[in-house]
Amino acid sequence: MADPNGFLSIPRRNAPKRPIDDRLGDWREVYEALSPSERDSQVRDQATRCMDCGIPFCHSTSAGCPLGNLIPEWNDLVRRGDWELASERLHATNNFPEFTGKLCPAPCEAACVLAISPDSGGAVAIKRVEETIAEVAWDNNTVAARVSTVSSGKKVAVVGSGPAGLAAAQQLTRAGHEVTVFERDDRLGGLLRYGIPEFKMEKKVLDRRLAQLRAEGTKFVTGCEVGGSGLSVEELHASFDAVVLAVGALRGRDAPDIPGRDLKGVHLAMDHLVPANRECEGDGPSSISAAGKHVLVIGGGDTGADCYGTATRQGALSVTQLDQYPKPPDVRDDTRSPWPVWPVVLRTYPAHEEAGERRFAVAVKRFVGDDDGNVRLVELQTVRVEKNPETGLRTVTPVSDEVETIPADMVLLAIGFEGVEHMPLLDGLGLQLTKRGTLSCGPDWQTNAPGVFVCGDAHRGASLVVWAIAEGRSVANAVDAYLTGASDLPAPVHPTALPLAVV
Repeated sequence: MADPNGFLSIPRRNAPKRPIDDRLGDWREVYEALSPSERDSQVRDQATRCMDCGIPFCHSTSAGCPLGNLIPEWNDLVRRGDWELASERLHATNNFPEFTGKLCPAPCEAACVLAISPDSGGAVAIKRVEETIAEVAWDNNTVAARVSTVSSGKKVAVVGSGPAGLAAAQQLTRAGHEVTVFERDDRLGGLLRYGIPEFKMEKKVLDRRLAQLRAEGTKFVTGCEVGGSGLSVEELHASFDAVVLAVGALRGRDAPDIPGRDLKGVHLAMDHLVPANRECEGDGPSSISAAGKHVLVIGGGDTGADCYGTATRQGALSVTQLDQYPKPPDVRDDTRSPWPVWPVVLRTYPAHEEAGERRFAVAVKRFVGDDDGNVRLVELQTVRVEKNPETGLRTVTPVSDEVETIPADMVLLAIGFEGVEHMPLLDGLGLQLTKRGTLSCGPDWQTNAPGVFVCGDAHRGASLVVWAIAEGRSVANAVDAYLTGASDLPAPVHPTALPLAVV
């Protein structure tokens, strides 16, 4: 590092965002498109804030990045302006750094030593540096297809084309195996395609990576329900030497006990996000639009924020997001979430700056409809969430009998996911879901079905894009060893790996 006091002289500077009126008028990404020279100059300054810590918690699997990204190394390379070598270092541990640079909530930044105290000016802007390294590499045409010079003669099927499946496929293709990715949707990408709104990641970013995978030799089949009419389990076993299940955990959590749940206009979050993304793909108007409606988003996480930003762009009259938990503090409370664990703090997404409001410590008592069965109002109560220390179960209790009524023509349930969807493939392979709705595996990522492996959300439960890529890379190592007896592919995480947390 050039200056160990760089963080004292250079303030943290996030990427500038476009004006709100402009953002609400289109579906483009929210961040300003700076000139290459201005962008590179700003990011080189941000990389200079890195202290090259003796023990860099930012790429610790348990506290920071599960991919083990060599963050201090490429920060220093960026500081020196060696973008090409920085890209090599970054791609050595991360197949898709532009995905994580745009979508990951950055546990690396939470674990940065500069995040210990606000007096430091904040963590290094690692996400911004990472994304910029990737974008400079694409701009300079240094992201090339890596075609294997050897062939194992083995065939691998990857079921699912989300970040875990794509990472596993790319690693295995580069190792010399013949890989085919099966996707039941009409387009590739999984949640990257139909779950993530265009304003968070334009799909041209995904498409250019898919082109790289194709150039390397990975094959893709869309519109194919493996285990069903598309490809039977018998055909799967007959055609492939190994199978990787990267089918995600898309079974949305519902709220059937709330009176009025069956009213028209009450939807699960993905029922709203998928057609909105399809409209951006050119498939015609969304079947579930917020235009001209009072929208209520239930759930305070990432998916809720995605629904929030989508509704405002569709022309909602109002958007209100509910969270049953109290409003988190603005800064880390060391007694509750000490560094370097993921901090419990208020997270404001760009969508929250654009319109609408957020409310905390409230829950829905019931949905109220009109004579035609359409939701029109929602009754709310102030609540307290309590956790049973013995069972770990949480109960939501009203703190008073007072009920507030607000208008709502459209309600979106963004309250999480319950695990892997029930599908014929699992029955055909003889696999059962765990109590958490996931697929279990042994230390080699292999399920109870011989030669069948699992990774990503299907194994972990709904999680972060960086964990999906890490598991995809790790399962590729296991499959390679299964097929050839040994593997030199990296395996950044173990199937039992968990992020550091306060219990």
